[in-house]
Amino acid sequence: MADDDIPDFDNLPEDRARQRAVPSGRIARFGTFGRLVGGVAGGMVAEGARRLASGEGISTRDLILTPGNVQRLTDRLSHLRGAAMKMGQMISLDAGDFLPDELSRILATLRDQANFMPTKQLDTVLRAEWGPDFRKQFRWFNPRPIAAASIGQVHKALTRDGEELAIKVQYPGVAKSIDSDVDNVITLLKVAGFAPPELEMEKLMAAAKQQLHEEADYQREGEQMALYRERLADTPGFVVPRLHEGLTRGSILAMSFEDGVSIEELGNEPSERRDEVFARLIRLVARELFDFGVMQTDPNFANFRYRRETGEIVLLDFGACRPVDPAVANGYRKMLDAGLKGSAQEVLAATIEAGFMMPIVAEKHPERVNRMIDIVINEMREDAPFDFGDRAFIPLLREEGYAIAQDKDTWAFPPIETLFVQRKVSGTALLGARLKAKVNIRRITEEVLATTSPLPARAA
Repeated sequence: MADDDIPDFDNLPEDRARQRAVPSGRIARFGTFGRLVGGVAGGMVAEGARRLASGEGISTRDLILTPGNVQRLTDRLSHLRGAAMKMGQMISLDAGDFLPDELSRILATLRDQANFMPTKQLDTVLRAEWGPDFRKQFRWFNPRPIAAASIGQVHKALTRDGEELAIKVQYPGVAKSIDSDVDNVITLLKVAGFAPPELEMEKLMAAAKQQLHEEADYQREGEQMALYRERLADTPGFVVPRLHEGLTRGSILAMSFEDGVSIEELGNEPSERRDEVFARLIRLVARELFDFGVMQTDPNFANFRYRRETGEIVLLDFGACRPVDPAVANGYRKMLDAGLKGSAQEVLAATIEAGFMMPIVAEKHPERVNRMIDIVINEMREDAPFDFGDRAFIPLLREEGYAIAQDKDTWAFPPIETLFVQRKVSGTALLGARLKAKVNIRRITEEVLATTSPLPARAA
């Protein structure tokens, strides 16, 4: 490539509105949280005074979720990035159907966009990892990111050998701030009344911290990406980037650049193509659970790209890959086997055995539990395309589940390992709803169960 072919990055339009330096020091990040809490408190006082003056009722949640406070929360968490923003994204996918509209909007904003580092801060990170002469390895390196997320931002580059790469660069200070950021976000959720029962908070926080530390290790992510590339080498319809080991570091992940459009663009395709591609994704989730024994547990829509020309799905972001506990996988297998047979009693027994439901729930609320099981069995057993866009049964399940949740005697935290799997399953279903896909779930379930065996139990 001649020098004339190098893109003129200096003349590209610059989106300065989204350029914000990441607070990398502990004190700087704590100060940002402090300003957030102070701003929210001030907004609550002003809104409370307004409501009192007008004779309106007051609730803590209403005071927190004023338009002004919604904007403050979104702005500050976007500025912090890292664990603060990642937890916002995780919560929005896990509980999108159950959150107040205002909080859902905050979290959707965090999921769909992020600020990025100014060029000076980016250069500091790259020099620290690659040395002062890092640019000599490239014909060009675009300083403007092509994507920005919670833990890092992605740049496009061309090596001297002519290889087009995507370079993921981690925000400075993010890895070191994970534990304190999680603690601060949980405190905010407690104040807002969105946190789960007090006795379960430690389990949730420990799991979130562990996953985020794993996601911040780009060497580990590169290894997982390479393993997925091997697993899917003989499976048509999927593209996994190729790891560039020579340029990958603990906070830089270098991989082949794989073109594609947003997976949501699939929703504009003819129904046959849309349903076929989404069925492939469903089959992949089932294989992760029952065949691979490893699952990429972050179903963020941005982690999938779509190639219109070939119908292929590009898989991105392998930081959230984790082994599937064989007990969890085998528990799902038993539940699905029982569901396909139409045995509500066996479904209930398998659900309790796997730890998805405490026995006291079935003992105290048998009618509601049976109604929920009947709804699920009827949906999954039908030998016909399941319409993900028709979520009429969701409010029915939510109504029964909410009624049970009012009984504090039944409160219990499910096994942590099930949360990660359920997050992937529910997030994939949300994508299906967005695409209005129709897929014969029964056929895929029968096929995958017939071609796999129960996973061997972990050694004690």
